Order: sequence, then C-alpha cells, then structure tokens
Amino acid sequence: MANYHLAQLNTATALASLDSPVMQEFVDNLERINSLGESFPGFIWRMKDDTGNATGIPVYNDPDIIANLTVWRDPESLKSFLFKTEHAHFLKRKKEWFKAVKEATYVLWWIPQGHIPTLSEAKDKLAYLRTYGDTASAFSFKKLLTPTQAMEAQ
Repeated sequence: MANYHLAQLNTATALASLDSPVMQEFVDNLERINSLGESFPGFIWRMKDDTGNATGIPVYNDPDIIANLTVWRDPESLKSFLFKTEHAHFLKRKKEWFKAVKEATYVLWWIPQGHIPTLSEAKDKLAYLRTYGDTASAFSFKKLLTPTQAMEAQ
C-alpha cells in the first residue's frame, strides 16, 4: 500500500443556495471541519479554491451540487475522520442540508503516491461507479479493495 494513496470524491446537492438560512449552519462549520480533516493523521490533500474551500468550484452544470475531493494515506485514516470525529455529527444531519439521491454520491479509487486527482478524473470515476457498480477502478466502502487487489483485478 505504500506506493498508493486513496482518493475520494463526495458530491451533494444542497436543498437551497449556500447563502440561504437553510444552509447557514452547514456553511458556518465548513472551514472548521475542513481544518479538522486537513490536520487529521493520514490526510494528504484536499481540492480547494483561493478562498480555502471547494464550494465555489463548479462540479456539474448545477450550482447546488458541491464536491469534496481528497486524498488519504489509507482507508482507515479516511474512515476514522469521517466516522470518529465531529464530522460524523454533520454526516448524521446531512438530510437537513442535502437532497437524498438514489445513485452513488461518493467514490473511492487508488492513485499512485504523489498523484493529485483532477475534478474531471474524479467525476469520471463516480460516473463509472454509477454505471458498473463497485469495481477495481472505482469502488465504495462496501467493496473496499487493497491496492494489490485493485491492480490484480484490472
């Protein structure tokens, strides 16, 4: 695993514009939770613009869709951040701010150490997962593969 890192893209469609009262609590905590993630053991990189976050980066042709694209040392680091920090509190409340969708909203994939994924690459991975389900090149936590398993399956 030392030669690979885990990339993840998570997308969400806001119930209202980010400057609306509906989204205020989410937006007010975004910088703090992002900072927590960036200081968390195993964190490598996060997509962000000049303001320090990614909410202003257009993902699709819908301004209500936001994305979080990050790179982690391993799945355990990402899972610990997601589910064992204050981030978990916001995950439990996501229905207050984001539309429920039936298709996959996140994707994981292995990248060579030192590679920084582009948003286009990440969107392609999510589209692949939505089309083919969990595979060696795009998967979810349900079918988590090691880098060795992923490379052997391709």
